[in-house]
Amino acid sequence: MGIEYIMVIIFIIGYVMIATEHSIHINKAASALLIGMLCWGIYALWPAEHLKVDESRTIVELSRDADLAESNPALSSYFFKLQQDHMEEVYRDPVGMADKLTIPAEETPQEVQHYVEHGLSHHLFDIAGILLFLLGAMTIVELMDAHSAFEVITSRISSVNKIKLLWIVSIVTFFLSAALDNLTTAIVMISVIRKLIDDKETKWIFGGFIIIAANAGGAWSPIGDVTTTMLWNNGQLPDSMALITHVFLPSIVSLFVPLIFASIFMRGNVQRPAKIEAGTHGHSSSVSNSERNVIFTLGLAGLLFVPVWKTLTHLPPYTGMMFSLGIIWVVSELMHKAKAEEDKKGLSVIAVLQKIDTSSVLFFLGILMAVAALQEVGHLAAAAHLLDTALDGNLYTINVSIGLLSAIVDNVPLVAAAQGMYPIQAGTHFAVNGEFWQFLAFCAGTGGSILIIGSAAGVAVMGLEKIPFGWYLKKVSLYAMVGYFAGAAVFYFMA
Repeated sequence: MGIEYIMVIIFIIGYVMIATEHSIHINKAASALLIGMLCWGIYALWPAEHLKVDESRTIVELSRDADLAESNPALSSYFFKLQQDHMEEVYRDPVGMADKLTIPAEETPQEVQHYVEHGLSHHLFDIAGILLFLLGAMTIVELMDAHSAFEVITSRISSVNKIKLLWIVSIVTFFLSAALDNLTTAIVMISVIRKLIDDKETKWIFGGFIIIAANAGGAWSPIGDVTTTMLWNNGQLPDSMALITHVFLPSIVSLFVPLIFASIFMRGNVQRPAKIEAGTHGHSSSVSNSERNVIFTLGLAGLLFVPVWKTLTHLPPYTGMMFSLGIIWVVSELMHKAKAEEDKKGLSVIAVLQKIDTSSVLFFLGILMAVAALQEVGHLAAAAHLLDTALDGNLYTINVSIGLLSAIVDNVPLVAAAQGMYPIQAGTHFAVNGEFWQFLAFCAGTGGSILIIGSAAGVAVMGLEKIPFGWYLKKVSLYAMVGYFAGAAVFYFMA
């Protein structure tokens, strides 16, 4: 068995450990960190075997290797650039040029290792951006909660009927996700249902539907999901109205069908949590209605500003989230500066940061690092190529399969692999704003709802509400799968 398969086995074992967290009594964050670091460690120890590189050859020979260029174009491109950079040095210093025309073969192993480190830095940059985004969003939401800001919403929701409340929460999540993004929306809506529902299992059911609704809402908006943003920015889906026109109806069907089925089986009323008395549980009696409204307005405006910031500056979303956090931090400090220490206890960002669930952030880090390692050695690209070959290039079956696969691994590298495999071709399904890309946006966005760790929103809800993987699989996955296939069928008949 080749070394490259050991990483896959480790990933599967880690996945099982995460799924059976409550049975084996090992926190999912520990399992995720183990598989993430082990996968990168194995890759770093035997990079040549993973990358299919003959380390006895020179960089010039490797850069001209047609087989290497086909199997690993990124590595081939790296070697070619390295060769070009070396030639520039030769031209700047022509003395002894004949000896400098090739990088000696004995230096190839070091360059292969440098390529691994470069790949790690690249993925860590992207992952750190997600973690900082998550940290910023969680801090803003926790600060709003500390000021009882969500009472602005919850006080207007009077219904305790489970079915009616589930529809209200899901529809609000669906549209809010399109304006914010699915991750931020999931965090906000979990805070909302905590004020509406006391029973743990009922909260978990609502949390599951928040995941379904957030992912469905993000699929039809260019800023609602990372993958739709990728397709929007990279030129496959530049026309936002075309995306909305073709994907909105399948997306809303993928939410409404599970809601209809849940309405058949769900009965009774929710039990509201006991009202938190002022001055307890971190809620200060010194917060006035005007201060609560200011924090709510500023917090929501700050979250909504993130996609605007990204559009204006073209910087990663986490920079906009940190900017918004900085603004609300300054305002909250000035708002409470004249109060006694006891009165403003729990109302500062410093106090709120102590309540952030760090284990969820570490779980995110581990699982994304593991997926990044599989992507770096080419396993995900190979899976996409296998799908293309096995399914004979059929755009519907390929995209449905990508959506199902995105429930297991992150949808971002899968979409990136599809973007690399299928160039934009005018007059075909792969044209700009073409049918393939529209269906890919739907499938990659909604397919992750089938398993709780299949999307950023799912991972966030799992961490915030401590929902077990197995519980979600038994109670929610079937709803998500039925909705996914129903939405896919609607897209097919609309085409």
